[in-house]
Amino acid sequence: MESKHIRRFEKLVGRENVYSDKAHKLAYSYDATRERFEPDAVIFPRDENDISEILKYCNEHKIVIVPRGAGSGFTGGALPSKGGIILAFEKHMNKILEIDTKNLVAVVQPGVVNRDLQKAVEEIGLFYPPDPASQDYSTIGGNVNENAGGMRAAKYGITKDFVLAMRAVLPNGEVIRAGKKTIKDVAGYNTAGILIASEGTLAVTTEITLRLIAKPKLSETVMGTFKSVNDAMNAVYKTMASGITPVAMEFLDNLTIRAVEEKFSKGLPIDAGAILISDIDGDVKEQLDYQLKALEKIFNENSCQNFKIAKDKQEVDDIWFARRNASPALSVYGDKKLNEDITVPRAELPKLLSEIAKISQKYNLKIPCFGHTGDGNVHTNVMVKHNSPAEVEIGHKAIEDVFKLAVELGGTLSGEHGIGIAKAPFMYLAFSDAEMALFKSIKKAFDPNNILNPFKMGL
Repeated sequence: MESKHIRRFEKLVGRENVYSDKAHKLAYSYDATRERFEPDAVIFPRDENDISEILKYCNEHKIVIVPRGAGSGFTGGALPSKGGIILAFEKHMNKILEIDTKNLVAVVQPGVVNRDLQKAVEEIGLFYPPDPASQDYSTIGGNVNENAGGMRAAKYGITKDFVLAMRAVLPNGEVIRAGKKTIKDVAGYNTAGILIASEGTLAVTTEITLRLIAKPKLSETVMGTFKSVNDAMNAVYKTMASGITPVAMEFLDNLTIRAVEEKFSKGLPIDAGAILISDIDGDVKEQLDYQLKALEKIFNENSCQNFKIAKDKQEVDDIWFARRNASPALSVYGDKKLNEDITVPRAELPKLLSEIAKISQKYNLKIPCFGHTGDGNVHTNVMVKHNSPAEVEIGHKAIEDVFKLAVELGGTLSGEHGIGIAKAPFMYLAFSDAEMALFKSIKKAFDPNNILNPFKMGL
């Protein structure tokens, strides 16, 4: 990048908010994919006006801009794969602007950490349910750009279900409002719906208005042990179809159970085909008692070998430890994880897991699975050795088979991680030429000079 551009950015936002040194470029060159692409500079905007001025200048000079939250993504959505400027929000634009207890909404800047918002609203008896595994460090802006999910999605939904309105800056510097603070709004196109999950390719979000709900007063945690994955998957969709809606319905297959036990020694049943972990909640004990009895009945009807109700907070933490640490535990099977988050209709879960086992045998690779089966979202992890190019290539073939399977079962390539650069080559499996052309026309309408996070999502 020419020095004149750096000088211009320094003039716009202050020298203390513009960095083009090697240390900053390295620090913002990677995400959870571990791929590395160095930006030309990192800018910390102070407010919406800064972003508007930066985008105007970049649009005029065809300089690439990549908005970035915490860099916790798994698909490279916030990587500067074509260089350019990283817009980072954690330094200045990280404030909770309002918690409106009368209308049950929160207004936040994009750099607010998810867990910080949860804590702030829970202190006054309110609840923001979306809880991605990265909640302790991922930002609301990043959650919105990827439409993040989480373990509570089975009952409460995902990020899009809580976004009421947004403010955003277009590539030409113009500021737009998408949505309103109201529950209902059918005036005009649903622009907020288009911006959510757009991975920063259409506009730069500067403010987000989120719906809140009252925090449930009571909760229970249970764990069911099953002889086979098939039994567990049948229990999942039959539970969700029964009229009971658990807060969470998470599963670990045998490979994942063994990995967690080998890594952390938590006393898990290593001979189990799968375990299901579920939370239920409510405001009165009778609600919980009814749900527990119904849940136990369905689990037992599907060959549950042991149904355990956590007796106290320590047991709750112990049960959830296995699920929250499933991903890092898988390193026992290989030092490179091709981690995908396919989603299928819940009734297709038994077939999905059965066919993934066949793909594992076909390529002679371990594919441990875990995830949010309450909403049909399964994390498939093809384990390979990073220093074996041949094995990595085989792993990508296995992933392509997994994607094809998910689409054949009426599912999708991603439930919460997004597409980014990692899944872009597979978009053709899920979308027709006409659909991809429509996506590209939307991108061009927002960003005719293609300066905002270009070439992500196959666009």
